[in-house]
Amino acid sequence: MDNFLNLLSLLGSLGLFLFGMKTMSEGLEKFAGDRLRSILAAMTKNRFMGVLTGIVVTALIQSSSATTVMVVSFVNAGLMNLAQAIGIIMGANVGTTVTAWIISAIGFKVNIAALALPLLAFGIPLIFSNKNKRKSVGEFIFGFAFLFMGLSFLQKAATDLDIGSMVAMMLAGLADGGFFTIILFVLVGAIVTMVVQASAATMAITLMLFDMHITGFGLEQAAALAMGQNIGTTITAVMASMTAGTQARRAALAHMFFNVFGVVVVLLLFYPFCNAVSWFVEDVMQAGSNDLFKLSMFHTAFNIFNTLLLIGFVHQIENFVCRALPLKEEQEEKGLKYISGGLFSTAELSILQARNEIVYFAERCQKSFNYVITMHPSNEHLKDETFSGRALKDDDFQRIYDKVEKYEGITDNMEYEIAHYLQRVSEGHLSVDAKHQVQRMLREVDDLESIGDCCFSLARTLARKRESCKEDFTPLQLKNINSMENLVSKALALMTDTLQQPEGEGHDISRSYAIEQEINALRTQLRNDNLQSIASGEYDYKLGAFYIDFINGLEKLGDYILNVVQSKARQTRL
Repeated sequence: MDNFLNLLSLLGSLGLFLFGMKTMSEGLEKFAGDRLRSILAAMTKNRFMGVLTGIVVTALIQSSSATTVMVVSFVNAGLMNLAQAIGIIMGANVGTTVTAWIISAIGFKVNIAALALPLLAFGIPLIFSNKNKRKSVGEFIFGFAFLFMGLSFLQKAATDLDIGSMVAMMLAGLADGGFFTIILFVLVGAIVTMVVQASAATMAITLMLFDMHITGFGLEQAAALAMGQNIGTTITAVMASMTAGTQARRAALAHMFFNVFGVVVVLLLFYPFCNAVSWFVEDVMQAGSNDLFKLSMFHTAFNIFNTLLLIGFVHQIENFVCRALPLKEEQEEKGLKYISGGLFSTAELSILQARNEIVYFAERCQKSFNYVITMHPSNEHLKDETFSGRALKDDDFQRIYDKVEKYEGITDNMEYEIAHYLQRVSEGHLSVDAKHQVQRMLREVDDLESIGDCCFSLARTLARKRESCKEDFTPLQLKNINSMENLVSKALALMTDTLQQPEGEGHDISRSYAIEQEINALRTQLRNDNLQSIASGEYDYKLGAFYIDFINGLEKLGDYILNVVQSKARQTRL
């Protein structure tokens, strides 16, 4: 019974460690917010700056998995290219070794759990603060305290279970395994890290076991476990990219290739590599026979060596993963392009993906409207003196109508998928500004779907007229329709440009208001002219009804376009 309780204590301690790491990472990400994202975007203009950025960011948030998933998210959202992502991933592998150094320095020498409780006292006022930045700092402090409390409890639970004796017994039969034992430990480290989903946790366990001075568990075996962790940690990014775009999967594959390649190379030089690390710690660092420092140094040296080895081959790695995962042509039937169910990292970061998807949504609405324009004669037809009526044959008209109808279905699906995604985002820990931004984005999505509905309604109006009205629009009616459509096209283009602009920048939407006023004024004028034309017998009432229905539909479309622009502009003032 005691062993069972000790086992539960061991698992609970590991859970507290992982929860602390997650809380600390998310707290820092929310505190940094847009600055962290802008740093990642700005400091990756060359591979060396990308590596440095990956080191710094990962050292701060204490999780290479979080950095890698963030990078994969950026690639999937189109905010970063593959070469930039590879550089940051290389740096993330080096940055994650900071955790091992912290644990080596203080984790097993002082009662960190006792120090964690006073630390929580500083974090409590911040957690309950009304200011988001202070609350995020409080979460970071709580996460830091929980991480080392979990580490301390983990050590105690392992001692109570006599893990050292168990491991020694398992190693007894492998004592003469030689290099086969090293490979076995690499596999064990990879599998355990895949299950735990945190290389830092596996590294903490390895350091703890190494500190117990277990017979048969020396630097070589511990180093092999550490190398296996570098392979196992890649599963996080792979899982995150499984349902994402091709570029995101390429970034995850580059991460796996980089780590696996490094393990293979160091295994070929394994014993000399370990001896060099021991020499450096004992003679250069003057740290004596500090085993924990040796393991931490091996972890760091391995990742630095791998980075220096491959940093000159970023483009070759990029070409390799591109050949391994060829980019498939996007199908129009596919609803979403940037966001997916599997790629869902931190709530704040997910807003970026949703923003890019909304821009893509707007571009599809614009494309749908362009199809509507081609369903009737244009000004170019009117300039042709030989033009005598309908510009499209029935088959061509039906083909375009079917495309508009298909796009209406796509916009319906995109509205639901994006709204559902934003709903999931809002369930996370968001700042007040981010919550307001999600609300505005939901309004944008609703209005964009209405734009898709308006486009299909315009197509239906033209289809009904074609079926039930023998007369064609008069040259003057077509000229007026074309003028109205030109204004709507300008409004759509401005809307898409506004959606593409970064958050936090003031947007001048006076041009959008001016175009909307032109649309309204032209609609009013054409309605009055239409009644006069019907009264004077220029065309019959039925043709006039279809004509003015189409004009009203264009005006209604302009209203929804302005709604989207206003929602985006309000976000920048929050």
